[in-house]
Amino acid sequence: MKGAAVRVEHLVKVFPDGTRALDDVSFAVRPGEFLIVIGLSGSGKSTLLRCINRLIEPTSGKVYIDDVDVTALPPDALRRLRRQIGMIFQQFNLVKRSSVLTNVLAGRLGYLPPSQALLNYFPRDEVARALANLERVGIAEKARTRADQLSGGQQQRVGIARALMQEPRLILADEPVASLDPATSHSILKYVEELNRTEGITVICSLHFLSLARRYGTRVIALKQGRLVFEGLPHEIDERRFREIYGEEAVEVEIA
Repeated sequence: MKGAAVRVEHLVKVFPDGTRALDDVSFAVRPGEFLIVIGLSGSGKSTLLRCINRLIEPTSGKVYIDDVDVTALPPDALRRLRRQIGMIFQQFNLVKRSSVLTNVLAGRLGYLPPSQALLNYFPRDEVARALANLERVGIAEKARTRADQLSGGQQQRVGIARALMQEPRLILADEPVASLDPATSHSILKYVEELNRTEGITVICSLHFLSLARRYGTRVIALKQGRLVFEGLPHEIDERRFREIYGEEAVEVEIA
Protein backbone atom coordinates (compact mmCIF):
# COMPACT_ATOMS: atom_id res chain seq x y z
CA MET A 1 0.00 0.00 0.00
CA LYS A 2 1.29 3.45 -0.90
CA GLY A 3 0.63 6.30 1.50
CA ALA A 4 -1.02 9.48 0.33
CA ALA A 5 0.79 12.75 -0.31
CA VAL A 6 -0.72 15.82 1.37
CA ARG A 7 -0.22 19.48 0.50
CA VAL A 8 -1.68 22.37 2.48
CA GLU A 9 -1.53 25.82 0.91
CA HIS A 10 -2.30 29.09 2.71
CA LEU A 11 -4.96 27.52 4.90
CA VAL A 12 -7.10 29.91 6.93
CA LYS A 13 -9.96 29.11 9.29
CA VAL A 14 -11.94 31.87 10.96
CA PHE A 15 -14.85 30.75 13.15
CA PRO A 16 -18.14 32.72 13.32
CA ASP A 17 -17.10 34.32 16.64
CA GLY A 18 -14.07 35.82 14.91
CA THR A 19 -11.50 33.34 16.27
CA ARG A 20 -8.72 32.91 13.72
CA ALA A 21 -7.84 29.25 14.39
CA LEU A 22 -5.53 28.86 11.36
CA ASP A 23 -3.61 31.74 9.85
CA ASP A 24 -1.99 31.15 6.45
CA VAL A 25 -0.68 27.63 7.16
CA SER A 26 1.29 25.87 4.39
CA PHE A 27 3.27 22.61 4.42
CA ALA A 28 3.61 19.32 2.53
CA VAL A 29 3.69 15.69 3.66
CA ARG A 30 5.41 13.04 1.56
CA PRO A 31 3.85 9.58 1.08
CA GLY A 32 4.69 7.35 4.06
CA GLU A 33 5.78 10.15 6.40
CA PHE A 34 4.86 10.21 10.10
CA LEU A 35 4.28 13.93 10.61
CA ILE A 36 3.72 15.19 14.15
CA VAL A 37 1.84 18.45 14.79
CA ILE A 38 2.72 20.03 18.14
CA GLY A 39 1.61 23.14 19.99
CA LEU A 40 -0.28 24.36 23.01
CA SER A 41 -3.99 23.69 23.49
CA GLY A 42 -5.84 26.12 21.25
CA SER A 43 -2.95 26.47 18.80
CA GLY A 44 -5.05 25.08 15.92
CA LYS A 45 -3.90 21.44 15.81
CA SER A 46 -7.36 19.85 15.84
CA THR A 47 -8.76 22.43 13.45
CA LEU A 48 -5.94 21.70 11.02
CA LEU A 49 -6.57 17.95 11.00
CA ARG A 50 -10.31 18.44 10.55
CA CYS A 51 -9.77 20.87 7.68
CA ILE A 52 -7.65 18.29 5.84
CA ASN A 53 -10.63 15.93 5.47
CA ARG A 54 -13.20 18.77 5.62
CA LEU A 55 -14.88 17.80 8.85
CA ILE A 56 -14.38 21.55 9.27
CA GLU A 57 -14.69 23.74 6.19
CA PRO A 58 -11.68 26.03 5.69
CA THR A 59 -12.34 29.73 5.28
CA SER A 60 -9.74 29.95 2.51
CA GLY A 61 -6.71 28.12 1.16
CA LYS A 62 -6.31 24.71 -0.42
CA VAL A 63 -5.75 21.13 0.72
CA TYR A 64 -4.53 18.57 -1.81
CA ILE A 65 -4.39 14.81 -1.29
CA ASP A 66 -2.45 13.17 -4.12
CA ASP A 67 -2.97 16.36 -6.16
CA VAL A 68 -6.76 16.20 -5.70
CA ASP A 69 -8.10 19.52 -4.42
CA VAL A 70 -10.08 18.38 -1.37
CA THR A 71 -11.47 21.86 -0.79
CA ALA A 72 -13.18 21.83 -4.20
CA LEU A 73 -14.76 18.37 -4.10
CA PRO A 74 -18.55 18.01 -4.29
CA PRO A 75 -20.20 15.87 -1.56
CA ASP A 76 -20.18 12.53 -3.43
CA ALA A 77 -16.52 12.82 -4.41
CA LEU A 78 -15.62 13.92 -0.88
CA ARG A 79 -17.31 10.82 0.57
CA ARG A 80 -15.31 8.60 -1.79
CA LEU A 81 -12.06 10.33 -0.84
CA ARG A 82 -12.79 9.97 2.88
CA ARG A 83 -12.79 6.20 2.46
CA GLN A 84 -9.01 6.49 2.14
CA ILE A 85 -8.63 8.66 5.27
CA GLY A 86 -8.76 6.99 8.67
CA MET A 87 -9.48 9.24 11.65
CA ILE A 88 -8.43 8.50 15.24
CA PHE A 89 -10.00 10.78 17.83
CA GLN A 90 -8.89 11.96 21.26
CA GLN A 91 -12.19 10.87 22.89
CA PHE A 92 -12.38 7.64 20.86
CA ASN A 93 -15.83 8.49 19.32
CA LEU A 94 -17.24 5.02 19.90
CA VAL A 95 -20.89 4.03 20.23
CA LYS A 96 -20.53 3.09 23.87
CA ARG A 97 -23.59 0.79 24.09
CA SER A 98 -22.62 -1.17 20.99
CA SER A 99 -20.19 -4.06 20.87
CA VAL A 100 -16.55 -3.63 19.97
CA LEU A 101 -17.16 -5.57 16.75
CA THR A 102 -20.03 -3.28 15.69
CA ASN A 103 -17.89 -0.21 16.33
CA VAL A 104 -15.07 -1.58 14.19
CA LEU A 105 -17.46 -2.55 11.38
CA ALA A 106 -18.68 1.07 11.29
CA GLY A 107 -15.38 1.90 9.60
CA ARG A 108 -16.58 -0.03 6.57
CA LEU A 109 -19.89 1.78 6.07
CA GLY A 110 -18.52 3.95 3.26
CA TYR A 111 -17.86 0.83 1.16
CA LEU A 112 -21.29 -0.79 1.54
CA PRO A 113 -24.39 -0.30 -0.61
CA PRO A 114 -26.72 2.27 1.03
CA SER A 115 -29.37 -0.39 1.77
CA GLN A 116 -26.89 -2.51 3.74
CA ALA A 117 -25.40 0.50 5.52
CA LEU A 118 -28.85 1.69 6.58
CA LEU A 119 -29.68 -1.69 8.12
CA ASN A 120 -26.19 -2.09 9.62
CA TYR A 121 -25.90 -5.37 7.70
CA PHE A 122 -22.34 -6.57 7.22
CA PRO A 123 -21.40 -9.52 4.97
CA ARG A 124 -19.41 -12.36 6.47
CA ASP A 125 -16.16 -11.27 4.83
CA GLU A 126 -16.47 -7.83 6.45
CA VAL A 127 -16.97 -9.42 9.87
CA ALA A 128 -13.85 -11.50 9.25
CA ARG A 129 -11.96 -8.34 8.26
CA ALA A 130 -13.07 -6.64 11.49
CA LEU A 131 -11.97 -9.57 13.63
CA ALA A 132 -8.60 -9.62 11.85
CA ASN A 133 -8.10 -5.91 12.58
CA LEU A 134 -9.00 -6.45 16.24
CA GLU A 135 -6.39 -9.21 16.27
CA ARG A 136 -3.83 -6.75 14.90
CA VAL A 137 -4.37 -4.38 17.82
CA GLY A 138 -4.44 -7.20 20.37
CA ILE A 139 -8.05 -7.22 21.55
CA ALA A 140 -9.80 -9.83 19.41
CA GLU A 141 -11.13 -11.45 22.59
CA LYS A 142 -13.13 -8.24 23.30
CA ALA A 143 -15.12 -8.39 20.05
CA ARG A 144 -18.48 -9.10 21.76
CA THR A 145 -17.85 -6.77 24.72
CA ARG A 146 -19.69 -3.47 24.97
CA ALA A 147 -17.39 -0.56 24.17
CA ASP A 148 -18.12 1.21 27.46
CA GLN A 149 -16.72 -1.75 29.40
CA LEU A 150 -13.21 -1.23 28.01
CA SER A 151 -10.35 0.79 29.44
CA GLY A 152 -9.30 4.00 27.68
CA GLY A 153 -6.37 2.29 26.00
CA GLN A 154 -8.56 -0.56 24.78
CA GLN A 155 -11.13 1.91 23.43
CA GLN A 156 -8.42 3.70 21.47
CA ARG A 157 -7.30 0.36 20.00
CA VAL A 158 -10.90 -0.11 18.82
CA GLY A 159 -10.59 3.32 17.19
CA ILE A 160 -7.45 2.20 15.37
CA ALA A 161 -9.10 -1.04 14.22
CA ARG A 162 -12.09 0.98 12.97
CA ALA A 163 -9.76 3.25 10.98
CA LEU A 164 -8.02 0.19 9.50
CA MET A 165 -11.37 -1.06 8.14
CA GLN A 166 -11.19 1.79 5.61
CA GLU A 167 -7.89 0.44 4.24
CA PRO A 168 -6.63 4.01 4.55
CA ARG A 169 -3.72 5.60 2.74
CA LEU A 170 -3.75 8.47 5.24
CA ILE A 171 -4.41 8.41 8.99
CA LEU A 172 -5.28 11.62 10.84
CA ALA A 173 -4.78 11.11 14.59
CA ASP A 174 -6.10 13.99 16.68
CA GLU A 175 -4.40 13.93 20.11
CA PRO A 176 -4.92 10.13 20.22
CA VAL A 177 -3.17 9.68 23.60
CA ALA A 178 -4.20 12.88 25.40
CA SER A 179 -6.41 11.05 27.91
CA LEU A 180 -4.12 8.05 28.42
CA ASP A 181 -1.34 7.29 30.90
CA PRO A 182 2.30 7.27 29.68
CA ALA A 183 2.65 3.49 29.25
CA THR A 184 -0.64 3.22 27.36
CA SER A 185 0.30 6.26 25.26
CA HIS A 186 3.41 4.48 24.03
CA SER A 187 1.50 1.27 23.26
CA ILE A 188 -1.06 3.16 21.15
CA LEU A 189 1.55 5.15 19.25
CA LYS A 190 3.55 1.98 18.60
CA TYR A 191 0.52 0.48 16.82
CA VAL A 192 0.25 3.59 14.64
CA GLU A 193 4.01 3.58 14.03
CA GLU A 194 3.88 -0.06 12.92
CA LEU A 195 1.15 0.75 10.38
CA ASN A 196 3.25 3.61 9.10
CA ARG A 197 6.40 1.49 8.75
CA THR A 198 4.99 -1.82 7.54
CA GLU A 199 2.20 -0.60 5.26
CA GLY A 200 3.50 2.82 4.26
CA ILE A 201 0.38 4.61 5.51
CA THR A 202 0.96 8.35 5.78
CA VAL A 203 0.26 9.59 9.31
CA ILE A 204 -0.47 13.13 10.52
CA CYS A 205 -0.71 13.05 14.30
CA SER A 206 -1.21 15.93 16.72
CA LEU A 207 0.48 15.52 20.11
CA HIS A 208 0.93 17.61 23.21
CA PHE A 209 4.25 16.24 24.48
CA LEU A 210 7.47 17.00 22.64
CA SER A 211 9.09 13.81 23.99
CA LEU A 212 6.50 11.72 22.12
CA ALA A 213 7.01 13.80 18.97
CA ARG A 214 10.75 13.14 19.14
CA ARG A 215 10.20 9.42 19.65
CA TYR A 216 7.66 8.73 16.90
CA GLY A 217 7.76 11.50 14.30
CA THR A 218 9.86 11.47 11.15
CA ARG A 219 9.16 15.22 10.89
CA VAL A 220 7.50 17.86 13.06
CA ILE A 221 5.53 21.04 12.47
CA ALA A 222 4.54 23.38 15.28
CA LEU A 223 1.58 25.74 15.50
CA LYS A 224 1.27 28.77 17.75
CA GLN A 225 -1.91 30.84 17.74
CA GLY A 226 -2.84 29.33 14.39
CA ARG A 227 0.44 30.09 12.65
CA LEU A 228 3.16 27.69 11.55
CA VAL A 229 6.23 28.54 13.67
CA PHE A 230 8.46 25.50 13.07
CA GLU A 231 8.95 22.81 10.42
CA GLY A 232 11.79 20.33 10.57
CA LEU A 233 13.23 17.22 12.19
CA PRO A 234 12.32 16.29 15.77
CA HIS A 235 15.88 16.64 17.10
CA GLU A 236 16.10 20.19 15.73
CA ILE A 237 13.73 21.44 18.43
CA ASP A 238 16.27 22.71 20.94
CA GLU A 239 15.52 24.65 24.13
CA ARG A 240 15.24 27.97 22.30
CA ARG A 241 12.79 26.64 19.73
CA PHE A 242 10.85 24.84 22.48
CA ARG A 243 10.28 28.15 24.27
CA GLU A 244 9.31 29.85 21.01
CA ILE A 245 6.62 27.22 20.51
CA TYR A 246 5.37 26.74 24.07
CA GLY A 247 6.24 30.07 25.73
CA GLU A 248 9.02 31.34 27.97
CA GLU A 249 7.50 29.85 31.13
CA ALA A 250 7.04 26.37 29.67
CA VAL A 251 8.88 23.40 31.13
CA GLU A 252 9.52 20.34 28.98
CA VAL A 253 7.96 17.23 30.48
CA GLU A 254 9.24 13.83 29.43
CA ILE A 255 6.96 10.81 29.05
CA ALA A 256 8.95 7.79 30.15
